[in-house]
Amino acid sequence: MSQLPDYVASATPNPKENRAPWLTTTAATYAGIMLWFVFWSGLPSGGDASVAGGVLSQGLLFALMSLVIAAFICYFCFYHVPGMLGMKTGLPLYIVGTSTYGVTGGFLMPGFLMGCLQFGWLSVNGYFAGLGLASMAGHGAGSAVHIGIGIGWSVIAAFVGLKGIKYVGMVASYMPIIPIVALLYLLFCTVGGVRGFHPEWAVDLSRWAANDPSLGRATLYGDGSLGSLSGQLGVLSLICAYVVGFFATAGAAGCDFGSNNKDRHAVIMGGLVGIAGATIFTGAIALIAIAGAQKELAGAMNPYDSMRLLMGDETIGGVFILLLAIAAFPSACFSSLIAANSFKTTLPKVNPFISCGIGTAVACALIAFGVAGKAGAVFGFIGASFGPVCGAMMADYLLSGKKWAGPRAGFNPAGWISWAVGFFVGGAPLAGYFADVIPCPPVSAFVVGFVLYYLLAKAGLESKKLDMPQRIDN
Repeated sequence: MSQLPDYVASATPNPKENRAPWLTTTAATYAGIMLWFVFWSGLPSGGDASVAGGVLSQGLLFALMSLVIAAFICYFCFYHVPGMLGMKTGLPLYIVGTSTYGVTGGFLMPGFLMGCLQFGWLSVNGYFAGLGLASMAGHGAGSAVHIGIGIGWSVIAAFVGLKGIKYVGMVASYMPIIPIVALLYLLFCTVGGVRGFHPEWAVDLSRWAANDPSLGRATLYGDGSLGSLSGQLGVLSLICAYVVGFFATAGAAGCDFGSNNKDRHAVIMGGLVGIAGATIFTGAIALIAIAGAQKELAGAMNPYDSMRLLMGDETIGGVFILLLAIAAFPSACFSSLIAANSFKTTLPKVNPFISCGIGTAVACALIAFGVAGKAGAVFGFIGASFGPVCGAMMADYLLSGKKWAGPRAGFNPAGWISWAVGFFVGGAPLAGYFADVIPCPPVSAFVVGFVLYYLLAKAGLESKKLDMPQRIDN
């Protein structure tokens, strides 16, 4: 017991009698994240304005198939194992991760660092929700009204997240109704034009709108000519990188949700409904909306920004823009919840109102200086950071007989080496290196993390296990 640091020694498993139904916790909160307009509005472009026609450049059907693949990668590779570990141990990610990274290393990764990164997500949420609300009053990005709303939004969300998952679940249980209605109405308004969609037109219109005929299709694997296998692999990689990069930290946080689930069935259903189901639902409608109105949009690829035009009515479109901004609140609460759990666990002797208050102040500063508006770059970085984390955790889980191995001493070499190499693989394309060689960086980082941890563990490079008397095993 004396070998355990305070944040591990003081951790208390969540007893079964305190756990809540999956529909109102895991599924509702994850669905709230994937229904966030900042996610699905960026999907048609794949977060990359340099690809003419975006992910539709190889046709709508292929884009939809790629979306389904990306959704299930999120579930199976990034959520399932953390969710099961949380359910079996009753412990959050920051304790479970000590098996993969050691009790000293686990404080930093995935513990304290992940908590800090959540305030980056909080700032992005506050920035774009504030922008949506401010635009209704005629104020643009960077205006005093925009910044004021974004800061107030972040402070309130941080308070709700600090109160715990039950309060986040209460908010998330009802807010998803708004984007669901908005997306269904958007589908109704645009689905009729899908039969006339031509991917060649989408490519040409994108080039015309950008006034840049040099824009190319997704060409990660060759010349990217329309309909070619190389171009299709490029689109698949683009969609998976965007979706998985957005979801990566939320998947690892499945430990926290799993610790509130009663059994295996709850973990599986919460993920299938809240992650795979919600991702496919939101992403498919966003793609259909852009394809169905390609002539009217003249190359525009963002359904949220084009809401008034897509819905054919300025007033109705404006109302939905406002409501979708409001419905982003559960996502902000989720980020705050994960940060609060991190600081409560890794810094148990520090009042969480102080630690989370400092993080919220940083988030507000990022909003005020406009840094939070660069959401696309955040997705890639987080995917590169947490791809190898989830890969290593899966390898550790399988090597331990599909259970938690328990905390390990110091810095676990197998975990840290696999993370360092995986992060390099996932991050190199973001820096402009090996972009034509490394497919779908977040998934590649996951694979590297998994394979390296497995091989290094077999080679005896895991640190020794430590006894944790208060642990439970299911």
